[in-house]
Amino acid sequence: MNLTEYLAAEWKPALGCTEPAAVAYAACLAAGQGQGAPRMIRLVLDARTYKNCHAVGIPNSGQRTGVLWAMALGALLPDSSLGLQIFEGVTPEALVRAARLVDSGAVHVEVDAARTELYIDCTVGCEGGVGRAVLEQEHTRLVRLESDGIPVALTQAASGAEGVDGVRERVGTLPLAELVTLAGTATEADRGRLREGMALNLAMAEHCVGHLPKGFVAAAGVEPWLRIPRLVSAGVLGRMSGEPLTVMSLAGSGNKGITVSVAMGLWGRHQGHPEARIEEALALACLLTTATTHRLGTLSAICGASNAAGIGIAVGLVHLGGGGLAQMDLAIHNMVGNLAGLICDGAKIGCAMKAMTGVEAAFRSATLALAGFGIPETDGIVGTDGAASLANLGRLAQLGMAGVDTEILDIMQAKLKRG
Repeated sequence: MNLTEYLAAEWKPALGCTEPAAVAYAACLAAGQGQGAPRMIRLVLDARTYKNCHAVGIPNSGQRTGVLWAMALGALLPDSSLGLQIFEGVTPEALVRAARLVDSGAVHVEVDAARTELYIDCTVGCEGGVGRAVLEQEHTRLVRLESDGIPVALTQAASGAEGVDGVRERVGTLPLAELVTLAGTATEADRGRLREGMALNLAMAEHCVGHLPKGFVAAAGVEPWLRIPRLVSAGVLGRMSGEPLTVMSLAGSGNKGITVSVAMGLWGRHQGHPEARIEEALALACLLTTATTHRLGTLSAICGASNAAGIGIAVGLVHLGGGGLAQMDLAIHNMVGNLAGLICDGAKIGCAMKAMTGVEAAFRSATLALAGFGIPETDGIVGTDGAASLANLGRLAQLGMAGVDTEILDIMQAKLKRG
């Protein structure tokens, strides 16, 4: 395991929310096998992917939202090689044609409640045949492609076989000490990738300050504990609104990428740390975010922008503050004992407040940990060390909250019926 391999798998550019982008990517692949103009689109999704497509904005779409628009646009876009940046290809003509598909009732979506991992199965009926594309487990992991029912051979590049699952599992099972060591092995190329991500995500945050009430995000120089979480919320709000700026995603989520990199970068600079030290702390924060995501699942009943990214930030802040492994364990305990149970009810503008909550909690958790204070293992789901706390959090998310997504889905579908 090396940091370059890790960043290649988990630190990726994305335009818009990753779930509707993945839906559009699958629709584009399917339409490319069907020949001619799309006439019908049928999509089958797992419940968690559906909830993340339900109300989120789509870049370059004129403020359209939701899964129907994502699949309709995807089927009309010509370049699947854009991957999760596929909405870069949206044109006024594509919007007009997508509107016709949506308005005519030619676009259909179903939820397969039996699917517990990411699943996107898109069939596009075109003038000259039918194409089908199936993504599983990861947003660009193509496992099946068909043309008129006949399987199309997949190349390694086409299947997105980047080893994301393996990388995430390996990071998720490494001891904390090894993650700290790994973060310190960054090459100059790795540091360049980390700086690129910080710049992209900070640009999104600063661009979107106007989405929030005037004065809510204070000017630079004001108390950073207050300003940084609110600037993070601006970036997440902009992304969830469909602002057409590319961000660097982390562990399959642009919101995690924004939350971690904006918080770590701005705090480190405010404290006057050298850029090299900030980059190493950011790498560690990313690794802990991935380790937590491994426990929770790529898509989870628990909010990843507050829990996974928040835990990553807390550990990264302790590292920046000169703390060791014992203080990092305390920071994890403080986050798990505080934020566990904050649900994910889909990708939407409300994620901005959850991300802000996660950053605020991370600052408190790290400060307390550096002072030697942490929630004890006798409390609730807190474990004997950081790894045990993460394991308990994962158990809560994957087993204890198994019914949460069903209820969220029912609420969402009831809203659609009322509309």
